[in-house]
Amino acid sequence: MIQSTKAIVINTIKYGDTSLITTCYTEDYGLKSYMLKGVLKSKKAKIKPAYFQPLTQLNLTANHNNRGVLNSLRDVEVSHFYESIHTSIKKQTISLFLAEILFSSIKEEDKNSTLYTYLETSFLWLDTHANISNFHLLFLLNLTKFLGFYPELENANSSYFNLLEGNFTSYSKQHTVTGSKLLQFKKLLGINFDVLHQVDFSASNRQEVLSILIQYFELHISGFKKPKSINVLKSVFS
Repeated sequence: MIQSTKAIVINTIKYGDTSLITTCYTEDYGLKSYMLKGVLKSKKAKIKPAYFQPLTQLNLTANHNNRGVLNSLRDVEVSHFYESIHTSIKKQTISLFLAEILFSSIKEEDKNSTLYTYLETSFLWLDTHANISNFHLLFLLNLTKFLGFYPELENANSSYFNLLEGNFTSYSKQHTVTGSKLLQFKKLLGINFDVLHQVDFSASNRQEVLSILIQYFELHISGFKKPKSINVLKSVFS
């Protein structure tokens, strides 16, 4: 069936010498993968390989077969040309890292408009703001709202946060965070991107909070893989 939708690129791999396989999160049909036959061979092709960089926002028309196999694209255009995500080293690093996170985290092939809107607006914010050193941390934390395991804020004044149960407790257990690490983690709770510049993290604080968030994802998402780009990210923001 031929269908049109907005989409965000989250993964692209080379297939053979001339083709690509791209996975996108679409506004209307959830997670979809597409075979782009011969796209690397023809310089005059209407569909360009450059369209499939991580987090690129597209309008696409595709033949969605809904049979669990690769779909085919009929037409593609960029819906928003980023000003800086693909030219700033820091933003490029963040985009590669977050694309890996999304590829490991999003499994659903059903429409989820609220999740799509969150991704779309978050990446537009990243593109148009300069103070982005903590963006990936808040993005990951708020992403858990849509994945079903955002921290329960009841008893938030307790001394421990249980990563496995996603709640604050007054006693230590396996997979708990406490002390200075917990204080840093709490700085992200309940805020939005527009006040992110007020969060004061040192490089070591940032790495501690990132490690907490990655462990949180690992405990709650089956098959989650730690992003290969995490060391590059830590290096860029150290």
